[in-house]
Amino acid sequence: MERSLRVLVVDPHEVVLLGFEALLAGSGWVERVLTASSGDSARAVAARDEPHVAVVDLAIGEESGPALSGDLQRVSPTTQVLFMSGTGWISPRAARAAGGCGFVSKDQPAAEIVAAIQAVGSGRTVFAAAPEAPRSALTPRERQVLGLLAGGDTNREIAERLHLSAHTVKEHTSGLYRKLGVRNRAEAVQRAERLGLTA
Repeated sequence: MERSLRVLVVDPHEVVLLGFEALLAGSGWVERVLTASSGDSARAVAARDEPHVAVVDLAIGEESGPALSGDLQRVSPTTQVLFMSGTGWISPRAARAAGGCGFVSKDQPAAEIVAAIQAVGSGRTVFAAAPEAPRSALTPRERQVLGLLAGGDTNREIAERLHLSAHTVKEHTSGLYRKLGVRNRAEAVQRAERLGLTA
């Protein structure tokens, strides 16, 4: 691609910003790498430098990445937005509704993320596949238990809320762990959030 791009990376974590700077600095098609760790700084940088591509995390502190996308495009109408996340996912439909041209996961190989940035900068759309579904669907009761787990309830509290025995709750948690392919409560909650099961 002939066009040189100014790329703005918006993420609340310094290590991510430094990583993108290092990753993109050697690319011949990158004119400049801009970074912002907050919505306010992202809006200021976008207004000043008019980046061709803004790589925006789905959550910037208390701000929503999709909401910030609209602000960036108001101050820099030619900016194309590529959403990213390490823990979440946004559907192509929702991303487009928020003005985005794509989504990448931080779990993807670096070369794929760089290629996605270049593609969005050239006017294409790039959407990472949705997280794979559980091996088999959760039952309504397992989803109830999962929701309470995500809320921080103990097995005993879940049993009281759902009027179940502790043994039955343990069976439900074991079942949902198996279906989600996880080993413990923390992994179950994280995996469920990625799959949109706790929404």
